Amino acid sequence: MKKIGFLSFGHWSNHPAYSTRTASDTLLQSIDLAVAAEEIGLDGAYFRVHHFAAQLGSPFPLLSAIGAKTSKIEIGTGVIDMRYENPLYMIEDAGAADLISEGRLQLGISRGSPEQVIDGWRYFGYEPAEGETDADMGRRKALEFLDKLKGVGFAEPNPYPMFPNPPGPLRLEPYSEGLRERIWWGAASNATAVWAAENGMHLQSSTLKYDESGKPFHIQQAEQIRLYREAWKKAGHTREPRVSVSRSIFALVNDQDRYLFGQETNRVDKIGMIEADKRAIFGRSYAAEPDQLIKELAKDEAIQEADTILLTIPNTLGVDYNVHVLSAILEHVAPGLGWR
Repeated sequence: MKKIGFLSFGHWSNHPAYSTRTASDTLLQSIDLAVAAEEIGLDGAYFRVHHFAAQLGSPFPLLSAIGAKTSKIEIGTGVIDMRYENPLYMIEDAGAADLISEGRLQLGISRGSPEQVIDGWRYFGYEPAEGETDADMGRRKALEFLDKLKGVGFAEPNPYPMFPNPPGPLRLEPYSEGLRERIWWGAASNATAVWAAENGMHLQSSTLKYDESGKPFHIQQAEQIRLYREAWKKAGHTREPRVSVSRSIFALVNDQDRYLFGQETNRVDKIGMIEADKRAIFGRSYAAEPDQLIKELAKDEAIQEADTILLTIPNTLGVDYNVHVLSAILEHVAPGLGWR
């Protein structure tokens, strides 16, 4: 059995075919979709985070709103770019969102991906330390975030505070117990997957990774997951690790599905340059009649290795159609693959 969630890129544009014409549309529809996803039995509602783009850039207000209007579904990100973050302020935001949702936050973070502007994190006031790359800075901030999430006091109290202090150094508030164990790392390489395991984070692996062997995407991703699990075991963590993979999957069950996604059948992996010196492999999309879809997905080795699958959705097509897309997977595909 697998956990099944959706992953929304949160796009909006003043386009006649879009149901999300404005940021307000996207935010409010994201809440409605999460509520509806919980009602149909989905396990998770996850959102991409990008800055300087017509996409969701500030996840915590959205996650808090969803947490207040739902009661069971996991809520999370995939992923927050730590190069842009103040780890201490982020702890306060994350703690509040987790408490509002009563411990359902599954927070995906990473060193970040190529963004809309050059060195966008500089506009947020951040610079790599001497000898650091921006990727190093992102990982350093991630480690600080993880450390301070433990809830151990570290700040020297004022001897003349406005309000009485408890004894000893102070921690950040609000503190949400258990959140440290629900942090995920978005890894594009085998090495960073191992690093995530060593630092006790769950693994998020998307539809893209660095091409490290020339093998098909799903095989490279499965190998990455195995290396992650081996590193987790070697690190001696006592809790069980979780692994999610993202996929674009569409069950063609009516004429609208066939019109919108029929051209996605027989797609293959693609190779591209995600950065000037980074060759990447992009996993294929899946779109077919349910019986054929089950056969194709059964051959995806990475899906077999993962315990959670995040279905990337066309959020611009509106809540009702996306509920249909997700329901079709739950009803017509998941049982045939043993996900349900």
